[in-house]
Amino acid sequence: MKFHHHGYVSGDPRVQPAAGVGINRPSELPEEVDVLIVGSGPAGMITAAQLAQFPGITTRIIERRPGRLAIGQADGIQARSVETFQAFGFAERITAEAYRITEMAFWRPGAEDPTKIVRGGLAPDDPHGISEFPHLIVNQARVLDYFAEVAANSPTRLTPDYGWDFRTLEVIDGNEYPVKVTLVRSAGPDEGTERIVRAKYVVGADGARSKVRASIGCTLAGDAANHAWGVMDVLARTDFPDIRTKCAIQSHDGGSILLIPREGGHLFRMYVDLGVVPEDDHGAVRKTTIEQIIAKANEILNPYTLDVRSVAWHSVYEVGHRLTDRFDDVLPEQIGTRTPRVFITGDACHTHSAKAGQGMNVSMQDGFNIGWKLGHVLEGRSPESLLSTYSAERQVIAQNLIDFDKEWSTLMAKKPEEFNDPAELEDFYVRTAEFPAGFMTQYAPSLIIGGSAHQDLAAGFPVGKRFKSARVSRVCDTNPLHLGHQATADGRWRIYVFADASEAGAPSPVTDLAEWLANDPDSPLAATPEGADQDAWFDVNVIYQQKHEDIDINAVPAVFKPEVGPFRLTDLEKVYGTLPDEDIFDIRGLSRSGVVVLVRPDQYVAGVLPLEATAELAGFFAPLLTAGQRAKA
Repeated sequence: MKFHHHGYVSGDPRVQPAAGVGINRPSELPEEVDVLIVGSGPAGMITAAQLAQFPGITTRIIERRPGRLAIGQADGIQARSVETFQAFGFAERITAEAYRITEMAFWRPGAEDPTKIVRGGLAPDDPHGISEFPHLIVNQARVLDYFAEVAANSPTRLTPDYGWDFRTLEVIDGNEYPVKVTLVRSAGPDEGTERIVRAKYVVGADGARSKVRASIGCTLAGDAANHAWGVMDVLARTDFPDIRTKCAIQSHDGGSILLIPREGGHLFRMYVDLGVVPEDDHGAVRKTTIEQIIAKANEILNPYTLDVRSVAWHSVYEVGHRLTDRFDDVLPEQIGTRTPRVFITGDACHTHSAKAGQGMNVSMQDGFNIGWKLGHVLEGRSPESLLSTYSAERQVIAQNLIDFDKEWSTLMAKKPEEFNDPAELEDFYVRTAEFPAGFMTQYAPSLIIGGSAHQDLAAGFPVGKRFKSARVSRVCDTNPLHLGHQATADGRWRIYVFADASEAGAPSPVTDLAEWLANDPDSPLAATPEGADQDAWFDVNVIYQQKHEDIDINAVPAVFKPEVGPFRLTDLEKVYGTLPDEDIFDIRGLSRSGVVVLVRPDQYVAGVLPLEATAELAGFFAPLLTAGQRAKA
């Protein structure tokens, strides 16, 4: 965490000084905003937390509820989400209060007495070492609380505007604030009052029944599996031995349970199989009582018993898989002729079962994706064409999610006799672990994803996939730490320069690159506004092949030691060496001749280039920084 560079900080360093629109921020919802976010669920809150880091952008987030969410339906936090929390500064705190999944138990009918379930196997949660981050279970409401804290402590002092319901919108071209939004007061003494808010952009994060989605003419299309599940969060006495272990439980009659232990040591969630829903059911299954769900759970758990003492929450749902064909307001025939003004995220554009633990996790990546892009466009860093990449990137990911969830849901609903192998469910869980963990996402080449011509220089950083961290040694303080964990959700691009074997400061491709980055008008750093810190838009780091004790930090080129803050203090924390037994060059397959790795603000690898490829580096950023260069000129 960086602080003191603007003067001594004696209080909580997580509370950033108010700046820009955060100074004397009005408590009342203004008539004009840059971004209006509808819905304070995971997708909406991460979008707000990201945009809150841009002091000059007026962002407001409205929520029809009168206050914070108390009980969330989602609870699974995949490793990619925890990695994202690290960038927002609260991974350690939420991990401390969460339940951590390390193994999953698989129960099935016993061979001697199939009416009684037996443990058939245990599978590690991350058998391939995909991530250094854990798989957690924690109440969705706590995730929202942490993002709300980040936003409130940001320079813009962003807080939700509760008690406002979205009614409709229209886009009026030619207006500085072209999106006209009609809202209605949903709570408080003036409940029912209508008002108009005009916005430059609107983000619909208002759930599966999204009114924003309807306003831009999108509909969810897909199918239902005609299979119902009862879900309950309960406190209970039981003799089931794996009650504090994640379990997939299949009984002799085909009924099954997905058991998810919850945070706090006592609470747990059960997804209880209610069976196939008849075509003429007409919603009757949704009237299944909690007593019926508990009774069904006891049937499946035989010979064990479940004595429920308290029910925190319960519901009944039918598995459905639905997706919109676009995530913004640009119609297919308009592509290339206009840029979007309205976006939808999360359940507003993709719905699926809850059992793969993907809903909240994928929704947050939607919000992270659109958040920094809106920030760059509104701040003048990038042209509006950047916004067209949101729907193009995230719609494909949502389709991949639905395809995966269909397979997982089908397996969970199978009867034991329908499996070719009793271990089929367990094998699928292990074999596909990387997908639900959130690390299979790979964006295609685009305005912000380069080609793979030089991929062999950095085999462990596939272009389009998230930047997979590894440990290095920071030279200035000799601390061993994860390189990727130093990147915060501040909206900056990362340029990681992995040096050749030359010593720091010696004539080499690294010193030539450093000179070009610092002084050439074609360097992306040249777009940084006058008066801003040298690293305001680009976080440039160098990783040498030598150990920290063999690197002369005074010889390191100045571009890797930027001057920051009003006192022009030198930031020495961007210079790294390798660790004796954990050489990042070996671990990530990095060329010993050196390589440049470009990483987006949302942690995805955008390009891999040779140290000498300054023309390619300039060419990649030129269309992204046109707006910024014009502003500077």
